[in-house]
Amino acid sequence: MSAGNRVPTDGGAPLRHSPFGRLAGADRGSGISDCGTKQPIAERRSPDAAFKSPQSEIPNPKSRGRVDITRQTAGRGGKTVTVVSGFVGIGLPEKEALAKKMQRACGAGGTVKEGRIEIQGDKREPVAKILAEAGFRPVFAGG
Repeated sequence: MSAGNRVPTDGGAPLRHSPFGRLAGADRGSGISDCGTKQPIAERRSPDAAFKSPQSEIPNPKSRGRVDITRQTAGRGGKTVTVVSGFVGIGLPEKEALAKKMQRACGAGGTVKEGRIEIQGDKREPVAKILAEAGFRPVFAGG
């Protein structure tokens, strides 16, 4: 790339035309369409309301039931896995969202298998904390 084709990064000359220049002094009579709404701007829904993350859609009622947290090593080549089971009335998308949150908090891998959440390693304490925040009653079962 030659020196003549480079874009200056020092700020350069001001722009000649701003596409948002008319919006600076916008009011109801300025000719800019308000999409037919008669509500004040503060009462309108924010455009971000339609784009919520799956984690923000997890309901958090008072008590969502008991879930068992166990530590298993059998059949896994000696590797320890934390298993959360006993979910009642919770769908697969919500289990996947909870599993993702647990993986991030524990810094470990995990999956959802056969209605259970499996997190790699002995991570019972952080998993119990996340489940309690989600409204479940975590119980340590087994060894």
